[in-house]
Amino acid sequence: MATVSDPTASDELLSADEVMMPFSDVTKYIILSVSVSLLLLALGILTTQIIRYCTRVRYNQQNSSNCNQLYSEEKSGPVGSYAESPKSKEDFSHCGASGRSRCLSQDSNTSSGSSQVDREVHGSLRYSLYYDQQQSSLVVTVLQVEGLLANRQTQSPKPFVRLRLMRVVSEEEGFRDGEGDGMLWTVLHEWQTRTVKGSCNPLFGEQFSCILMEKDKLHHLNLRMEVGDFDKFSRHIVLGEVRVPLGQLNISYPLELEEDLQLPQKDLVGEVLLSLKCLPTSQRLEVGLLKVRTVLAQVCPNAALYAKINVQCNQSKLRYQKTSAVSRSTLTVFNEVLVFSLPEFPVERCKILVLVYETRTGGKSAKRLIGQLSVGKEKSFEDKHWTSMMLSVRQPVAKWHGLLL
Repeated sequence: MATVSDPTASDELLSADEVMMPFSDVTKYIILSVSVSLLLLALGILTTQIIRYCTRVRYNQQNSSNCNQLYSEEKSGPVGSYAESPKSKEDFSHCGASGRSRCLSQDSNTSSGSSQVDREVHGSLRYSLYYDQQQSSLVVTVLQVEGLLANRQTQSPKPFVRLRLMRVVSEEEGFRDGEGDGMLWTVLHEWQTRTVKGSCNPLFGEQFSCILMEKDKLHHLNLRMEVGDFDKFSRHIVLGEVRVPLGQLNISYPLELEEDLQLPQKDLVGEVLLSLKCLPTSQRLEVGLLKVRTVLAQVCPNAALYAKINVQCNQSKLRYQKTSAVSRSTLTVFNEVLVFSLPEFPVERCKILVLVYETRTGGKSAKRLIGQLSVGKEKSFEDKHWTSMMLSVRQPVAKWHGLLL
């Protein structure tokens, strides 16, 4: 019996094969290579996580052997407060009580020196001074800034000038024992000019005046003028400064001067008692702001202080936290602890920046920076306070730090 083939059926089978296999060999090899690449990437990530886990376990074992005790469970909380001053150790064993000022000055010089960047300062500031002896009035006029360089990022500088009239604190009025190398200052008056947009040679012509008290003698006063570049979304950049010791000038008549800008320096304006506590098991860092000690230029009943604390760990910037506002006095007591969760352990680099601000209670008012300090660890440098904290795991260690402005 003869078999008759149907040509239409073979055409249907051929079209079905074409539908089932629509890709060419080149496309198949490309898909295969992409799949292999993703597999290798997943294996690499898994290997990295295993290495980090082994390093963390080894670090915890070393801490356990050094402390000779087991870690207990710690209570977590975003913000805590002490009912009284915590039982912490004040790290003054290396200098003694009488040498506290010298230790503060050394820490202040170290922090200010490490924060400065080697750079050239360009430009000059032209200003005039006049002191009216009959009315005890000091008049400062900011005339012009010349020779500024444009910012490479924005190419349009927005310069302004911030003025601070500062007085050196005497030993009777201050709280230091006088053995430190750095002098203690207090800010009497603070002014700021308007911002001039898009000019490297801005003209200001703004005048500021104040009445000086009897104790504010000219030979105790310094005028500090900072030229800054305004930044709306970040911190203002300080381009340079000019310092004028008023006691060395004859300003009984209007005196016009022009001086080159110098690298900005920090002045010691107070002390801060800071407490640090490390919790390796839960990967947390407790920063306690205990006391802030400053000199009051004038008594203001509604003045209050609060602090903002920033922590940067291993190039990862954590969310900042703020303390509550406390009525300002010569010795302002906070006794507050802020808890930060560290992203990874061990900590190779960590910087704790504490900024103290003054504000007015009972209404909205602009904040004013009182001073700042920084504590932490770098790859080539480690602060003494940080070292003491790592040697006293799970125990708060308190230390006085200089407040710089």
